[in-house]
Amino acid sequence: MPPRVRRLLPLVLATVATQASIVVLAPLLVEIGRELGASVSGVGIARSVLAGTAVAASLAIGPLIDRIGVRPLIVRGAAIALAGAAATALSPTLAVFYATHAITGVGVACLLSAGFAGVSSSFDGADAVWAMGYVVGAQSIAWIVGNPIVGLLSDLGSWRLSYLVPATICLAALLAGLTAPRTHRTIASAGESTSNRAGLAAVLADASARRWALAELVTYSAWTAELTYAGAFYVQRYGVSETAAGSLLAAGSVVFLAASLSTARLTARVSRRPLLVACSLGMGIMLVPVLNVAPAVGVTLAFFVVLALFAGVRSTGSSALGLEQLPDRQGAMMGARTASAQLGYVIGAAGGGAVIALAGFGALGFVLLVGMVAAALLLAGVTDPGRRAEIADPHRAGIAA
Repeated sequence: MPPRVRRLLPLVLATVATQASIVVLAPLLVEIGRELGASVSGVGIARSVLAGTAVAASLAIGPLIDRIGVRPLIVRGAAIALAGAAATALSPTLAVFYATHAITGVGVACLLSAGFAGVSSSFDGADAVWAMGYVVGAQSIAWIVGNPIVGLLSDLGSWRLSYLVPATICLAALLAGLTAPRTHRTIASAGESTSNRAGLAAVLADASARRWALAELVTYSAWTAELTYAGAFYVQRYGVSETAAGSLLAAGSVVFLAASLSTARLTARVSRRPLLVACSLGMGIMLVPVLNVAPAVGVTLAFFVVLALFAGVRSTGSSALGLEQLPDRQGAMMGARTASAQLGYVIGAAGGGAVIALAGFGALGFVLLVGMVAAALLLAGVTDPGRRAEIADPHRAGIAA
């Protein structure tokens, strides 16, 4: 196995494990509720428990990564998430089910923060952008491959058997972390500290880093609102089955993956910050027809695919930009990213549901457009260190390409 692939594999498995731990619940809500004697919405609260725990844990994990490095956090996070999946599968009551999701949330915070922060400790320059594409894109594998297997295991046995999917991926991440080569430097050595602040305080104290974190929060809120209710939109507007709706969402995930893997080549040729601003605006514009223009399912799918294309480029490019905001606090930056993403999941799901209940799917599209315009404006004010280096060394862009 090539050395850079050996360094990349634990990071990719870490992000796949986080998404597998999160999305496994979606197709199982009805069956779990039936067995545990709860409503679908009652079971769905477990997702908020997981996200809330991940937000809280990520605030402590950011500075911890800066001190001990990425590899130990992947191992510990995978072990915690594995234990959470096993405990969830054995849950006898809804209260225990909630508690097990709190355990999983801690594991998700460790894995997601370490997976993204590990790009900076294992890769340099153009290789870092290349690696970020795989780390971001890998999250979609849980939608493309994981959820169909979850549904199959549920049909063959029960919802408890379906938790073999996140458990297996977490075990793979654990083994990859244990056998991974040590990174060539610690995150803290990437730059000299200019502040005694650590964690979220360091992020909030820097204007550019703060704008970036807020842009991530707004974007993930909007993107989550779309993903959470897109399946229901397909079912209600076109009368397709839940299985067909899942397949349509998987098509968008494939495009998201392809876009993520292409971002390195794109940013080597196009100025990054204007590209990210344009992709944010593109996401906002496409959210309107996705939830308003519905002459046929194929038309909505085409809009959704374009939306996923913008989202893949934006997520990958913005993650790389975030790593560069505080060179001596990259763990803290990725901890902030995890907190923004998980809090965005909660806001997007709750806020999107409220808008749909009050005004319908169409109104949600316009609300999300406003959110993505705000995210674009925030990104426009974020410093791009890569751009400064490019101006200082005009040959840099050619070398990177």
